[in-house]
Formats: sequence, structure tokens, C-alpha cells
Amino acid sequence: MKESDLFYPLKQSLEGEIYTNNVQRIIYATDASSYREIPQAVCKPKSKADLQKIIAFAHKHQTSVIPRAGGTSLAGQVVGKGIVVDISKYLNKILELNVGEKWVIVEPGVNLTELNQYLAPHGLQYGPETSTANRCCIGGMVGNNSCGLHSLIYGSARDHILEADCLLADGSSVLFKALSTEEFQAKCAGNPESLETRIYQNINTILSNPVNQENIRKEYPDPKVKRRNNGYALDVLLETDPFTGNGEQINLCKLLAGSEGTLAFSTRLKLNLIPLPPKHKGLVCAHFSSLQEAYYGNLIALKHNPGAIELMDDIIMNCTKGNIEQRKNRFFIQGDPKAMLMIEFARETEAEIHAIAEQLEADFRSAKLGYHFPLVQGADNIKRVWALRTAGLGLLSNIPGDKRSVTVIEDTAVAPEYLPDYMREFDEILANYGLSCVKYAHIATGEIHLRPLLNLKEETDVQLYHTIAREIAALVKKYKGSLSGEHGDGRLRGEFIPFMLGEHNYQLIKELKQTWDPHQILNPGKIVDTPPITENLRFLLGETRKLETTFDFSEQKGLLRAVEKCNGSGDCRKSVAIGGSMCPTFMATKDEDKTTRGRANILREFLTRSEKPNPFDHEEIKEVLDLCISCKACKSECPSSVDMAKLKAEFLQHYYESHGIPFRSWLIAYLPRLNRLARLALPMSNWLTGTTTFKKLVGFAPERQVPKLSKLSLRQWYKKPIQLNGSAKGKVYLFADEFTNDNESHIGVKAILLLNKLGYEVAIPTHRESGRTFLSKGLVKTAQKIACKNVELLHQLVTEQTPLLGIEPSAILAFRDEYPELVTKELQPKAKALAQNTFMLDEFIAAEFEKGHINPELFTPEKKQVKLHGHCQQKAVASTTSTKKMLEIPANYAVSEIASGCCGMAGSFGYEKEHYELSQKIGELVLFPAVREAQSDELIAAPGTSCRHHIAEGTGREAMHPIEILYDALIK
Repeated sequence: MKESDLFYPLKQSLEGEIYTNNVQRIIYATDASSYREIPQAVCKPKSKADLQKIIAFAHKHQTSVIPRAGGTSLAGQVVGKGIVVDISKYLNKILELNVGEKWVIVEPGVNLTELNQYLAPHGLQYGPETSTANRCCIGGMVGNNSCGLHSLIYGSARDHILEADCLLADGSSVLFKALSTEEFQAKCAGNPESLETRIYQNINTILSNPVNQENIRKEYPDPKVKRRNNGYALDVLLETDPFTGNGEQINLCKLLAGSEGTLAFSTRLKLNLIPLPPKHKGLVCAHFSSLQEAYYGNLIALKHNPGAIELMDDIIMNCTKGNIEQRKNRFFIQGDPKAMLMIEFARETEAEIHAIAEQLEADFRSAKLGYHFPLVQGADNIKRVWALRTAGLGLLSNIPGDKRSVTVIEDTAVAPEYLPDYMREFDEILANYGLSCVKYAHIATGEIHLRPLLNLKEETDVQLYHTIAREIAALVKKYKGSLSGEHGDGRLRGEFIPFMLGEHNYQLIKELKQTWDPHQILNPGKIVDTPPITENLRFLLGETRKLETTFDFSEQKGLLRAVEKCNGSGDCRKSVAIGGSMCPTFMATKDEDKTTRGRANILREFLTRSEKPNPFDHEEIKEVLDLCISCKACKSECPSSVDMAKLKAEFLQHYYESHGIPFRSWLIAYLPRLNRLARLALPMSNWLTGTTTFKKLVGFAPERQVPKLSKLSLRQWYKKPIQLNGSAKGKVYLFADEFTNDNESHIGVKAILLLNKLGYEVAIPTHRESGRTFLSKGLVKTAQKIACKNVELLHQLVTEQTPLLGIEPSAILAFRDEYPELVTKELQPKAKALAQNTFMLDEFIAAEFEKGHINPELFTPEKKQVKLHGHCQQKAVASTTSTKKMLEIPANYAVSEIASGCCGMAGSFGYEKEHYELSQKIGELVLFPAVREAQSDELIAAPGTSCRHHIAEGTGREAMHPIEILYDALIK
């Protein structure tokens, strides 16, 4: 029987969705760990009833259910061969808030950042805060017993779960909550046929036994270790009233926290809330010349009652130098420290913050620890510091080659006072194997994330992976620490639980699992009966497949390694409420296959496992990459800088070599050249492209208005370089891009007149089209020829004194983004030199204004409000800052930027009939509502041509290029 036939009855009965196709199964085969296993199916339930049906199906067909939220788990918790159940798409509602009693009830798919945004106006927050807060879900946090930045004062998820509505392994519904001893005993005396009763009886039997009590207290991690996540939390339940008489009520929710979905499936969670911290915050960013100094510095900092202390080593700090987004966040770093402690304080007054910072610095200097102690204040600046630290996980994936910072020993925790000695012995163990280690994160609570570089494509390193895991486990046990501080056991550490907790306690844990889940329905192979840690690793052993490419991927050591930079951290799963531009298709749909991570998973799967001569020749890849709109946001916002637009273009070139170029793709790619012919038939050609017949023939949505050709092209208007009367401030070259030249020449005219009025001589040099249409449709080899020709034509003309300026961001930024990696090897130095002197007009004018070269009195004193929608490629490759600065050159112009990502049109994407609906959804996320809410006298600015068209069609408002707005502001 086919899998699809097997699951057909379940599909018919669910409100939600179920998939058994290759695409979905491959995409859900990995998480953020090193593991891969293809599941039988993927479900996205819409209700508790759906979950009960899924569990019943698993019973009937002897398969398993794997609960999954954001898929950010680092130990393989959501990897398995059963039915992956993704609760993030639909089971994500906030159900009830009680401000007075400080609790909230949520479904398990609620995102942490969105929850805290909802709670903030009430002065409340959910305490545990992971570095994955903008994409993780509460259910996953409880399953993992997540901690996060402020665990020093807020503890873990276990400390804040009050109640849990759950489905047990037999599908029965149960509510777990705090119970008095009498209530607990009543539960134990319940119906013996009930699974709930048997669960309470088993807990009572285990924890009432004095031998068990002695073993648990002896073998479990030291209670001083705040972050402890090994096995099931029998040690926590033991210290409650039924077993110690201490008055502490027993609550099996504390057992569920950290159980990784192996005991029950949560459907609703009641969470404890805490007040927001005091409004005044400060970060002392202490710079150290060695890591050992930082370990001792941590003990000094702890005496000052901080809210958090985070460690960052020089490896991570050096990685941030090469990331577009994170370079901006290095403002507080002086020199090249070997280690840094970021020590956060929250107090009622600013004076208290300054006093603590001064005393802390004095204590450091007295102990002769550290050399620079800047105090960072202001919400934006503090956010930038934390962003630099939390980007560490993804940035580590940027190290070229097959050696990666692996998660094998990265979650150990010991009491902070033991850290200096523990870390000394830790380094000695690694040194024995010639290894070094990245070190960062939660030093305040004795947990430093430790990531050695290993190549899991080599058999020797796979064995070393196991060896150092075993030796570090022994070291952790020596210091009575926890092998997992916050990331859980999963597939990665389960093998070592018998050693860490002792064989006696391990048998108790197995007995507990057997009682809760006698048929191994719920996430088997995690915590107990875990396979060896070297099984089901995501990378195949052996040489990386060599792939011939048009783009130069040599910096990443090949295209496949560029794909493998995606480590699954899931930063591409942010929602609109959280902000940013990545990934617009996911924001609109909440579907994993529309994330950068999902696309990378598909590419990696077939590029490594395909048996075809052309490994790109797979419909599954085409299906998933089809909805990548090439916005480039992943290039800057993904910590690993996975450039999916570039990967998509390269894929399409190879795919076409097996299947030919579709007519519509050919038509769009060659549009700049076809426009020359169409111009000969004006106005007939404009009429023709506006007809429904033409749009149907091409495959465009009939609702769309195809851009018209201007009566005169920009080059036709521009007969010769415009000379100024008197001496010019300098000469600039204007790139007459294909969109401005043919469709919106009036913008080009205004750009030339504006530059002329400001005192610059403007020349349009001989050049080809930018190649953007060819790149967007995957005709990369043709784009390469265009790029090479443009570099040859322009590299001698364009200098620092005579820069190349452009109007359309997607066209001019190709010189900076794609050209250096697209042209032939011999032209790369010239392309890179040309890129350094190529700018958007916005950038040039804003820079000239800052130098004092532009007189603001040339512009109207009239007041204007401008709403700016930034171009997505501009935001990824450059910045919208220059556009805002340029638009505020008129003294009384005020600019506010719309918090939108991609507009949704994305070149030709939104015109194509099968993409029209998704394009509209993306526009409606933020951009269209913001434009509709704008006052009638407010100006709408959008640098991108497709953005302006989409705004006009979606809202009826005219959006102007910023250059038009500045030109119109000139005093004529």
C-alpha cells in the first residue's frame, strides 16, 4: 500500500492538513541539529480533535507522533520516522489573559516574541527568553524546558508552567496542575483502567521508595545548577510535599517541561507571568584579553546582581565582521578582545545603572581583569548588542569548508564557581585531539555553548564526535553538572543518560516512559532508548559533490557548501508582527516549505543524494524554489547569509539545460531587448500588452496592469551630456537601467535635471541592460555575458571622482551584489573596483549633502510628510538610511519608514497568474494597510518600480520615486 493511500482516510477526517509527498517529508526531515530522518507524513492540525485523530491513527498503524513547533531544536528532538505534527501554523492562539493574577492561557504554537508583545501593554511578560524568541513556540519551549538570556533571575520554562491540557498516548484528555498531597493521593486512587491514574501511581511508587530517593539525590545534577535538563525531572518532583513534607505542591507540568513531547501532547498551556523589568537598563560590555580572565570576571559580575551575563569569544566577534547586518552592531567593540562579557542591569533609575557600572569597573580593575568596560544604554543600542550575540549560532555556519561548529557538547552546565577549573580541563581534553572550540552564551548560570569544529562528512571526525561527547560527559559528571543545560537530550545526549544519571535512575526513567506511553507512540527514541549519536546524521560520508556553476561560489568552497551553510536555526520563520523582510512568502502563509530553511533543505537533499547526471533536474526543487521571490532578505537577515536568490538563479539555469526555457520566462528575461522592437510600434504595443488576450497568452494575471512604454525613452530624451553654466561640482555617470529607460523615463529626466540643478555634470555612458530580468528568470549564462560587457565598458570610466549612479535599486545594485561573483575570473578585480564606486542616487546625494556640497536652501520650506517603503534588495545589499536622509534635505520634510518587507510584486512574480494571490497577500501584510492609512496629503515614496506598480494596484495611491519627490521640492 502506498503511503498516500494509507493516510487517505486520515486526510479526509482532519480539519487541518496532511502531506505525504516528497517535498514536505524532506523539508521536515531535519531541525536545527545535525540529524536527518525522513518522516512518513507531515500534519498541520487545526484542533484538539485533529490531534486525537492523529494519535488514534498512530495507534492503529503502529507508527509514532512527533510534536514539532518552530523546529529550532538543536538535539534532534523533532526528527523521526513517524508523523511529524507541526502545531505552529494553526494552534497559535492566545486564549485568555488574567492581568490581576498574572497568568495567560495559550495554544502551544504561540510564538514567544508575539506573546510578549501582547503582554507588554499590561506591564507583563513571560520570563524565559531564548535566543530563538522571534521564531520559537511556547510548546517547544516547554518541551525543551527552555531558559534563555535572563535565566539567572527568571529560571526556565519549568518554573513558569502552571497548568497543561494534554492528550495522553491513548488519546485521552487530562489536565495537569498543582495538587495538594491529598489531591495527589486521590489521583493515585482513581480508576485503575485510566492511563492518568496509572501515571500518578507510577510517580508515587518511584518517588516514595527510599532507595530511589537516595539514588536520585546522589546522581542527578547539583541543584545549584539552575540549568539542568538531563532525563525526566524526577529530582524536581521528589522535592515536593508528598515525598518530603515541605509544603511544595506537586505538579506534573514540571515533569512535562523538558520531556520533549515523549510523555504527552499539550493542547493548551497556562503560564505564570512576571512584571516587566525596570525601565532603565544598561549593559557593561567588559573586554578581556583571555577567556580565563572572563571566567573569573563572571564571578565578580555575579556579586552585583545582574539580570544576565553573556559570554562571546573572539571567534564569534570575528565572524560578525563579515556579515552585512551584524557589522552595524559592532559599534561598542574596541580592538580585538579575546572574550567579552555582556553584563545587563535593570534598575529604577539611570543613576543606579551608572553607579553599578562604575563600581563593577573598579572591581574588575582591582582584580586586574579586563581592559575596556563601555556602558551601553538606550533600547536600540542594547538591542543591537544582544543581536550581535544571538546571531552567533548562524554566523558560525559561515566558516568556509566542511568543518562546522557542531552541537555535540555545546549545552553543558556546571555551577559558576567551577567554571574556571571545568573549562581548563575541557580545553585540555579538546587539545588532546587537536581541537579548538567556539565559546559563547550563558556564563552567568554556568552554561557556555561550546562548539568544536568537526567535519561530519569524514568517518574519523564522526568517531571523534562520539569520543569527545563521551569524555566531556565524564567531565560534566565530575563537576556534578548537567550534560544538557537548556537544549535537551533528544537524539544527541540520550545515549549518555545512563552514565550521567546512573543505571538505577535510568531504569526509573524507562519505567516512567513505559507507563506514560506503553506503545511508543509519542516521539520515541528521545531521552530513553536513544540510538547512538552517530546514527542518522544529516551529512553523507565522503567527498562533497563538485558542481559546475556560472556564479562563483569559491568563497563558500562550492555551491553545495553555500547551501549547507543553512544550519536550520529558523531565523527565516519570523512573522510580520516581529518585523524584518525575511521571508515574505512564509510570513504570508506560515508554511515551512516557503522558508529559506525549507528551500535549503530541498537543495541539500537532492544535490547530495540525487543519482541523476544533472542533480538539479528535480521537480521537487523547482516546486519549492518557485515561490522564492528573490527579495534577497536572506542574504542580510539570515545569520548564515544564505543567499537563496542567487541559489535559485543558479538552479534554474541548470534546470533549463534539461528542460528548456519556458516561453514566459524567456519573454520576461528578454523584455529589455523586446522593448526596443515594441517602441517602434507605439502606441499599438502599449494597447496590445494591456489586453486580456495578451495577458492570458503570456500567463499573466488578468487583474494586473502591464507597465507601459514611455513615449520617449530616457536615451531618446538625453541627446548629449548636459553642461552647467560655470564650473560643475563634478561629473557623474548615470546608469540608464532598462526599467527607467523604457517604462518610466520621466523619473530619469527628473534625476538628470535634479543633479544638474545641484551642480553636477551628468553623462549616460554606453552600457548594456543590467541583466536583472535574466537573473530573476534564471538565465544566468546570458546575465554573465551582460555583466562582463558592462564591466568592460564602464570600469575605466567609473572612478571615485566619477561614480556610477542608478535609479532602480534592483538594477544598479547588481553591480555591487551579483556582478563580482558573476563575471569571469579575469574580470573579477575590475568588477569589484567598479562595485566600490557604484551607488544609488539616494546614496550619492545623501553623502554629498553630509559633505556640505548641497545647499538645502535650494529646496522648498514647505512642510511635507513622507511615508517610505524601502526596496527589499536595497535593504539587503545597501540600506534605506540614505533614502531617508536624502528625502529630509528639504528642511521641513519628515520621513517615516513603513515597517514592510517585500511589497509582493517582486519583479515579474506578482504578474504571473499562479502567483497573483500570494503576491496580494504579501502586500496586505503591512504595506497596503499602511498606505491606505496615510493621510491624503502625505507622499508615498518607493524606490522600486515594481513596488510603485503594486502600491498603485493594491491601494489606488500613487507612489513616487524618492528622486521625483526631491526634484519636485526644488525651488524652481
